[in-house]
Amino acid sequence: MDLFDKISADIKTAMLARQKVRLEALRGIKKEFLEAKTAPGAGGVLTDEAATKILVKLAKQRRESAKIYSENNRPELAENELAEAAVIDEYLPKALTPEELDAELRKIIAETGASSPKDMGKVMGVATKRLAGRADGRAVSAAVRELLAQ
Repeated sequence: MDLFDKISADIKTAMLARQKVRLEALRGIKKEFLEAKTAPGAGGVLTDEAATKILVKLAKQRRESAKIYSENNRPELAENELAEAAVIDEYLPKALTPEELDAELRKIIAETGASSPKDMGKVMGVATKRLAGRADGRAVSAAVRELLAQ
């Protein structure tokens, strides 16, 4: 079962269980998936890789919105955004620990033959594809910069 089908099935479950926040989050995900499927050039197909990228984007948006709401003294809205982000996180691959990230990046650096900070672009190209959804881009960039500076 691909992510699109899993989300559709979970929408039905959330409706029956009357889980309002979960239902809203899942409907938002499905809307984005449908837009991606029907976009020009997509051919009506949504790969799990593309779906994961969408989920990462949606989770990031929810967290940023929650931060803004908190700064503007709207904790009830921030709480709702964080709850939706938690639902979205359930469908993302398990995040890498700093140790796992370091090990993966060392493998990628060895594969690409990178040896200095000038090679950061080569490493980041491979790392962003391979670690999509499992590590934050900023964390990957900082770790690569640190490893190449050694």
